[in-house]
Amino acid sequence: MDELSANPSLKFKDVDLVERGLQPATVKRWFLKHHGMTFHAFQRSFKINSAFKKLQQGETVLDVALENGYESLSGFNESFRSIIGTSPKNSKMEKIVDLKRIETPLGTMIACANENGICMLEFSDRKSLSKEFEDISKYFKANIIQGENPHFKTLETELEEYFEGKRLDFTVPLAPVGTDFQKKVWEILRTIPYGTTRSYQQQADILGNPKAVRAVANANGLNKISIIIPCHRVIGTNGTLTGYGGGIWRKQKLLELEKAILF
Repeated sequence: MDELSANPSLKFKDVDLVERGLQPATVKRWFLKHHGMTFHAFQRSFKINSAFKKLQQGETVLDVALENGYESLSGFNESFRSIIGTSPKNSKMEKIVDLKRIETPLGTMIACANENGICMLEFSDRKSLSKEFEDISKYFKANIIQGENPHFKTLETELEEYFEGKRLDFTVPLAPVGTDFQKKVWEILRTIPYGTTRSYQQQADILGNPKAVRAVANANGLNKISIIIPCHRVIGTNGTLTGYGGGIWRKQKLLELEKAILF
């Protein structure tokens, strides 16, 4: 995956995997489990993502096809259309959101980003993940495709520092997907100091609408950018841990991590 990220034109065949000590059948099962597609399908998505961006920058269809390892224009056109939904020459008005899988001490996370920033950071076993993909795709009128994004590099560095206890605040740009009300609630979430907690009622009070506790709780639950927009720092009025999309056990671990660093 690192090699493919560095050079999307690479094409790994089964024999290449074997040379690296990997069994093709094992690789296939792993990608089906974690990405919902085979490794070969993953490679095609990655190539088309790279090709799409080059076309957006003004490169010719022929040059892009050759640069990404395609031996014929027809093969390139067919792959491009199957993933983007239109031909390369008609893709100027299309948009994509990049997707990447990130490993953390609490499990695999899925990140999505466009040119403006991170629009999703969720644990891969979250039940509502497919619905969130639909919301993001509809919001930006874009296809979500495996690929690199400059914001991912910043995100990965800052996430690693966070889990090592070396980062209290995130600077990576965000592009949250939600209503104006939800975004206001998420902005308030970001004001909760590292290592501390706040109740839903306190959130509603800060929002200026003390009776909006249920609406605030619902907005918290619809937050698609975990950890950075720290909904894990919100607890019940009686001090109990409440629902968390990534699982209550992860919420507890995140709170323990932050308190351990401060105290």
